[in-house]
Amino acid sequence: MTPSNSSDLSPVESLELALKSPSHPPVTEEDMRQAVRTLLIGLGEDPDREGLLDTPKRVVKALKFLTSGYQQSLDELLNGAVFTENTDEMVLVRDIDLFSSCEHHILPILGRAHVAYIPNGKVIGLSKIARICEMYGRRLQVQERLTAQIADALQGLLQPQGVAVVVEATHMCMVMRGVQKPGSWTATSAMRGIFADDARTRQEFMSLIQRSSQLR
Repeated sequence: MTPSNSSDLSPVESLELALKSPSHPPVTEEDMRQAVRTLLIGLGEDPDREGLLDTPKRVVKALKFLTSGYQQSLDELLNGAVFTENTDEMVLVRDIDLFSSCEHHILPILGRAHVAYIPNGKVIGLSKIARICEMYGRRLQVQERLTAQIADALQGLLQPQGVAVVVEATHMCMVMRGVQKPGSWTATSAMRGIFADDARTRQEFMSLIQRSSQLR
């Protein structure tokens, strides 16, 4: 049953409801292409020269792909891949490649996610964990929110004993512009349930995801 008011919704449910509730008039693809043309003109370019003739179309297509997570839902993504299983040992999927876009500059966020949970009677198909990361990654994001969304999604879907998520990423808005610091990485974590409450469980997770600095 759907909760009677927004205060009863979980963070994941609130976000999904907001995304499904249109608050702006529809924008056509042609409107989007014209906006790209305007940007090109503002940058001092000629959108009618040969090399840029198809750029508005390509930019719109690329942006739609990079933000395709807005068109997905957890129900569609899971497709029933939640199973009853009597196990209470940690399940960890590490080094999940993650590609997202910074909502402040629409520049790439590139990194990896490490996701673990301790079941409480239910498990999820392993590939679905990566797909959850991908779905939230393909939206305009800040890393802190992305990390929490992944954790809250698994917590809400499985009601496990706990969930742990660590995301390590580099932000092109720091590398290509602004402070221009190539090689800088940002780590964020979200701990739910036993991972937040039990230091030994949390440490076990952290030790399992430790690795050399080859990613950097």
